[in-house]
Amino acid sequence: MPGFTLPRAARIARITRTHKVAVAALAAAGATTGLAVTAAPSHAATTAAHAPAAVKPVSADGMPAKADSKAERPVSASVADHIKVTAVAKQDRVAEQAASRSADRPAAPKKYADDLDGWIRQSLDIMQSKGIPGSYEGLHRNIMRESSGNPEAVNDWDVNAQNGIPSKGLLQVIQPTFDTYHVSGTAHDLTDPVANITAAANYAAHRYGSIDNVNSAY
Repeated sequence: MPGFTLPRAARIARITRTHKVAVAALAAAGATTGLAVTAAPSHAATTAAHAPAAVKPVSADGMPAKADSKAERPVSASVADHIKVTAVAKQDRVAEQAASRSADRPAAPKKYADDLDGWIRQSLDIMQSKGIPGSYEGLHRNIMRESSGNPEAVNDWDVNAQNGIPSKGLLQVIQPTFDTYHVSGTAHDLTDPVANITAAANYAAHRYGSIDNVNSAY
């Protein structure tokens, strides 16, 4: 049977229809693939979606619990704080020990000038501690009248001198009177300035009430 050949125009029209069908099929297949790619979630997204949610701690009243600030502090900060506290405590102990030593240490003895003013002031402190009355003015006034402030002054002409017991010292005291009214804590020496003053003030307190009440020979 002889071969049959379509006319050229018919062949072109047939090819065109076949091509359109193929192109349409390819387009439909491509759209389906694109939809599949777009709709299908990634593995990472799927994993994240199915991962368990983080559980946050809550307090007894149902509110979110506050984080423990102590637990969050870095170790280095805790060590530094401990060092500071230890240093402060050590300083406090040193201060307390120094204060204790100062309290236990006996007070330094009070110093007085080695002159009439110093002798009177020292005598007044002793008199005050012994309960012997008298003032600076009373002592000074009688001293100036009796000896002019000379601790070595000696009366060698009155009745006491004639009896062998002359008056001596700042307040012109005889030995028997000094021995009787000597104040403990002072030198047992009639011409010692402080001992002489305190013994005379003690004697005057017993006889006149106070050295302040003496205005003449006594």
